[in-house]
Amino acid sequence: MSDLSYVRKEMLSQQAAPSTSVGVIGWMRENLFSSWLNGLLSLVALYLVYSVLSAILPWVFHSSWTANSLQECRQQISTAYGPDAHGACWAVIRERYLQLIFGFYPSELYWRPILAFGLALLALAPVLFTGLPRKMLQGSLAAPFLVPWLLWGGSFWIPVSAALGFVLGYVAFRVVSSLAGSLLGLIAAVAAAVIWWLTLASAWVGVMDGVIPLGIEAISSRNFGGFMLSITIGLVAITVSLPIGVMLALGRQSNLIIVRAICVGFIEFIRGVPLITLLFVASVLLNYFLPPGTDFDIILRVIIMVTIFASAYMAEVVRGGLAALPKGQYEAADALGLDYWKAQRLIIMPQALKISIPVIVSTFIGVFKDTTLVSIIGLLDPLGLSNAIRANAAWNGVVWELYGFIAFMFFVFCFSMSRYSMYLERKLRTEHR
Repeated sequence: MSDLSYVRKEMLSQQAAPSTSVGVIGWMRENLFSSWLNGLLSLVALYLVYSVLSAILPWVFHSSWTANSLQECRQQISTAYGPDAHGACWAVIRERYLQLIFGFYPSELYWRPILAFGLALLALAPVLFTGLPRKMLQGSLAAPFLVPWLLWGGSFWIPVSAALGFVLGYVAFRVVSSLAGSLLGLIAAVAAAVIWWLTLASAWVGVMDGVIPLGIEAISSRNFGGFMLSITIGLVAITVSLPIGVMLALGRQSNLIIVRAICVGFIEFIRGVPLITLLFVASVLLNYFLPPGTDFDIILRVIIMVTIFASAYMAEVVRGGLAALPKGQYEAADALGLDYWKAQRLIIMPQALKISIPVIVSTFIGVFKDTTLVSIIGLLDPLGLSNAIRANAAWNGVVWELYGFIAFMFFVFCFSMSRYSMYLERKLRTEHR
């Protein structure tokens, strides 16, 4: 008797997926040719990519690395690839890459900027990656004083005196805040540090140099250049502008009228002035307001102006993160009995910074790229050095190779910051999926 049941009693054997839905073909069907319009756009895009690569790749690879001049470079390319061949003259990068990186820094002292930036990376590592041992933060406290000393040189007691200013400020804050409140303690800390740096530090350095002379060869700021200059300005502006921007954002929301007015005025004025104007002020106009004979380092002036500019924009970024927090977070902090600073440190600011991570990193990337503007005031950043290299008779006419190398290096730094931003967003993602 035949089985007339409507339910299958035997399990079917497992079948392989259709070849058109898995692997490369499946990915292309899903992502490139899911509809006739997507297929058409994909074909147009592939044609454009092919057209660009077919023009660029031969120029990149039909190149010369051993020539000593542009004319010799063109002769080598013609000999190797034909009289009508056009290729890149990468020999200029081989010959001048150290200058593009270190500027006119003495070659026998290249170890100093290498060591300085290595220390800076080690100092930033425990801040950027929380999985590292917390003891590494002790080195992070020393790096801001050792890195400038390694770059500029001079007496060892200069960075020590700078560190003593912060120590005196901290002691003044603890003493005054325990007696008269945190606001007066903060004012006393700033006053103590500034008084030490402006009036007593130089005399103390002179005394210590007379007793224990320690130091390394001093290097003038005019010898700085290339990517070393851009990294120095960008690194300081990025690391310092964030805490200053946080304080400005909090000050803008303060109930103290004077504090709020100062912060609002500062932010709006700086945001309303182009960075190049601030750089001209640092380069030219600032000397008119300083006492006669004052030697104010040009790179230090530029760093201050770029940091101020970045801080104003960072303040608005942080203020946007604070505005995005629901009111319940503030009420929760009040319900726990936390004072203002504990509430900001433990509840409010971590969430505001987490919300603002993409915009914060975008601001950092913009600041780093804006360091190329210093070439307008005579500092030889990578773009300024490229002009100096092309002024040489041997390399007069080399353009795209230099700009391509500079663009590639900036891309490496900016892309790394972007990848870290995405890593940090994934790590701090706490919402339910």
